[in-house]
Amino acid sequence: MRIRLAANALALAATLTFTAIAPAQRLSQDDRVKVEAAVQHVIETTKVPSASVGIARGGRVVYTEAFGNAKLARNVGVPSGSGADMTMAVSTSKPVKAKASMAYPVGSISKQFTAACVLLLQEQGKLKLDDPVAKWFPNFTRASEVTVRNLLTHTSGYSDYAPQDYTIPAWTKQAKPIDIVTEWAGKPLDFDPGTKWQYSNTNFVLAALIVEKASGTPFHDFLWQNIITPLKLEGVLDLDVDRAQLDVSGYEQHALGPLRPAALEAPGWYYGDGELAMPVSTLLQWDESIVHRTLLKPESYAVMETEYKLKDGSGSHYGLGVFVRVLPSGKKFIYHSGEVGGYVANNVISLDDDVAWAALTNQEASSAAGAITTALRSIVLPASVVPKTSSQASGAPPEQTNVPASTASGDAATQQVKAIVADFQTGKFDKSLFTEDAQFYFTPGTIEDFYASLAPLGPVQAIVKNSESLRGGMTFRSYTLRFEKGNASLTTYTLNDGKLEQLLVGPAE
Repeated sequence: MRIRLAANALALAATLTFTAIAPAQRLSQDDRVKVEAAVQHVIETTKVPSASVGIARGGRVVYTEAFGNAKLARNVGVPSGSGADMTMAVSTSKPVKAKASMAYPVGSISKQFTAACVLLLQEQGKLKLDDPVAKWFPNFTRASEVTVRNLLTHTSGYSDYAPQDYTIPAWTKQAKPIDIVTEWAGKPLDFDPGTKWQYSNTNFVLAALIVEKASGTPFHDFLWQNIITPLKLEGVLDLDVDRAQLDVSGYEQHALGPLRPAALEAPGWYYGDGELAMPVSTLLQWDESIVHRTLLKPESYAVMETEYKLKDGSGSHYGLGVFVRVLPSGKKFIYHSGEVGGYVANNVISLDDDVAWAALTNQEASSAAGAITTALRSIVLPASVVPKTSSQASGAPPEQTNVPASTASGDAATQQVKAIVADFQTGKFDKSLFTEDAQFYFTPGTIEDFYASLAPLGPVQAIVKNSESLRGGMTFRSYTLRFEKGNASLTTYTLNDGKLEQLLVGPAE
């Protein structure tokens, strides 16, 4: 997929690599002040530990800067004395400042790279987007009806193996991608292929395995040999094998409590759908390679950036590994968010204006990355093309379908949430309401953080439901909680039997 590279493309890739080193002078001082004020405001509001932020335009990375701490101060035990007199003294390590040169996990933004691998293989004649999955994996559910294109556009019907926004027990153990796909692509489909859109990480793990089958090369090797190396993308890490090289620690927050260390998923998870980490400048170089058609043929990029139409003719808002939005003026944006354990990223490209901007952060389930890209939108784009109503074009998490906001009106799900929050405010946790995965999350320490941070807010006065959608065979709902003395956000995933697979509380967005 990345074997062919023309001489002019090599020249552009070299230019992009160079401009990542010292580009800041290309951003005006006025815009730089605006950008940094906007980012600082988000950091102060969300309390995210750090953010690495960058902007590219006109084929160049014009701004990169990191804010906050890549590692927070922590208490560590230090041996004192010797023999029977040895004790553990406690000292506090110093925080480590974030640097723009540091690699951050980018989560599902990795899907773009997998899609590029598939497109390159199509250019080489080794597969077609409309080939059925059965060509390589005939035993998967309805594999003769599901196509490679369905995988890359999230229209296959295969259920998502990883919708949760916290670490479940299975993810703490090393896994084989083929085993993950065999389990989840062996289940009944959530819908007929091509009839609906539903985000599913399962699709891209399967796509990566098809890349291996079609190329005869391990996915990691194919990606590096044909995408990463030809584009001279520096500092890219594969979290399955390179996680020890991460200089940025990931964190999580239980309700509104203090930040706690978070753990990345074990090797084998997020294979082809979320395995990459990189500095923000490198991500922007990738963005510019898309804008300037550096690696693939123009027709391949056109397919990647075109919204897939469902069988009823409605739009899916998704291309191949990218969300797509076209403004009434005809201006086109592609964008994606990403999350793995301890990290959230957002990346946005305005194709017609040749502007890209991204934010990489180190806190799980945080809204900070989306808030930053939203705040920068009006600074980096000409005023005439700033989308006035699009949280999606900002790079904010777009996986859920918004529904009209409604206050608590007696529906069972909302009333259940209200009762559970009231229990947390008294230190209670009714595990019978939750799945085993959710019970794993709610350790005694987590329950204590919920109690200590929510009790001072007073009783819930109102609950506003912001969105509701289906994903991974569950119903996702997001809420805003309005307490007597403050607000918070809350998300749930509910199984068909009514048990809660997820209930997370965080700062109000």
